Amino acid sequence: MEKFKDLPYQRPDVPALKKSLAKEIGNLKAAKDFDAADAAFRGFEKLVEGFETQYTIASVRNTMNMKDEFYDGEIKFFNRESAKLMLTMKKAMKAVLASPFRPSFEEKYGEHLFKDFEVQMKLVKPSIILPSIREETLKTAYSKTAATCSVEFMGEKCNFYGLLRHMQSTDRAERKAAFEEWAKLYEGISDKLDEQYDKLVKLRCKIAKRLGFASYIGYIYPERGRYDYDAARVAAFREAVRTYITPLCDKLYREQAERLGLERLEWYDEALCFADGNAKPIGTPEELTEKARRMYGEMSPETGEFFNFMTEHELLDLVTRENKHLGGYMTLLADYKAPFIFSNFNGTSEDIGVLTHEAGHAFEGYYASRRLPLVQQTGSTSEINEIHSMTMEFFAYPWMELFCGEMADRYRYAHFTDALKTVPYLVSVDEFQHRVFENPAATAAERRTFWREIERKYMPWRNYDGNAFLEGGGFWMQKQHIFLYPFYYIDYAMAQLDAFALYRKQVAGGDAWGDYLALCGMGGKYGYFETLERAGLPNPLDPETVKGIAAFVEEQSDVLKAKLDK
Repeated sequence: MEKFKDLPYQRPDVPALKKSLAKEIGNLKAAKDFDAADAAFRGFEKLVEGFETQYTIASVRNTMNMKDEFYDGEIKFFNRESAKLMLTMKKAMKAVLASPFRPSFEEKYGEHLFKDFEVQMKLVKPSIILPSIREETLKTAYSKTAATCSVEFMGEKCNFYGLLRHMQSTDRAERKAAFEEWAKLYEGISDKLDEQYDKLVKLRCKIAKRLGFASYIGYIYPERGRYDYDAARVAAFREAVRTYITPLCDKLYREQAERLGLERLEWYDEALCFADGNAKPIGTPEELTEKARRMYGEMSPETGEFFNFMTEHELLDLVTRENKHLGGYMTLLADYKAPFIFSNFNGTSEDIGVLTHEAGHAFEGYYASRRLPLVQQTGSTSEINEIHSMTMEFFAYPWMELFCGEMADRYRYAHFTDALKTVPYLVSVDEFQHRVFENPAATAAERRTFWREIERKYMPWRNYDGNAFLEGGGFWMQKQHIFLYPFYYIDYAMAQLDAFALYRKQVAGGDAWGDYLALCGMGGKYGYFETLERAGLPNPLDPETVKGIAAFVEEQSDVLKAKLDK
């Protein structure tokens, strides 16, 4: 495999691809034995993987520079053609499901794959192709709107991520000034974001209605592979978070205010854990990457092999720059079984998070794709996938001296408590989206009211120092998942609890690494509850699990806090 920058890109010839796919579907239907049927199925899958690989290359290069006109055009092409290919994909799924060799298929690939096929058959109709194309176009427009925002601050051009770095300054005046500029940036584009989101809500409701669902919520649960639980179960989970986790987070924030010498925290204070400064990574991006190589080499043979592959093929784009897409992600180049990590380093401890969180995703992709028969089985649903990433953050703790030197204990304490403090925000985003799609005709002003009410419910400590835009409910706009990946965010909360469970096992001296490898190796072969059971993990939707994890975190945070005084 070449380095990523040298990988060839060629726009797929879709008419030719459709002919080849149709041929393999015909071969599958005409197969006289399982070997012939399986060969046709694998041939079909290989063609799809080739299409998806070119899509991924174009997408990554597009996010590297949202103003690159060539790859902007390629993404528009894929937005159109991917939706149109849905019908061909449906024909293939129908042929496999109707095959007399289905028992042999299920024995080889697992029953869950065919459950996916059965659900997807209900989610694909010609009537949703045009709305799906329009949805992708709107998502791309949103990404451009957010990516091209910047402001001059303290002598440098900062995007949203750059300003967040200043909100970890020990100088409160600097934090407040950065906060005000950050809020102004969002307020300045709020009308545009309101308009884009309003169109997205209407389109998503239209897609659900055309598929026969009473609401978008009824559609999005099966679309996201949530076959084992429903919205009522998630609502109960959110309530368990409010009952057991919100009070503990409130306590942690009160302790933080005391450390900072403040009567109350404003939002721009929340990211500063220690009055004289948070732990920061030591070194340039290149040096941090080399430290990560050393860490993964010492962690296990599997992780060492993985990270050497990543660096050898330059499968990381880490540094923030103008016109670069916000956030971070991991994706997989199917033809090469190669993960790619994308992020925006900003000089804070979040940079370590990239080299652990996104690397956790990437490790699973690397590990599972070499052990499962189909690349499409590499990833599971996101409430499983996020366990891979969040657990890796904890497994990296023994190497924090390498990254942070004398401030390693500060990193561990802040990271551990922040992992819990994020959970109420995660469930807030989820309840907000449920409220929006329960009231799809709501105005922009009403959506802001929804957000502020929900925010006060789960995060009673949240203050915005009188900023009218944010006090009025504008904060929801900063979460790109709401625009790009609807109903994803609750999966982080569920996964975080299981990541805590694995870390709890490690702290207790159990074989947490063995369980983690087993989890990664399963990919998406099984359903959600079965995957948890096979990996020895508790069900986070059980209120007793939430209660138990909260108790562990409170106890362990005290252990980590005690080390700060030594």
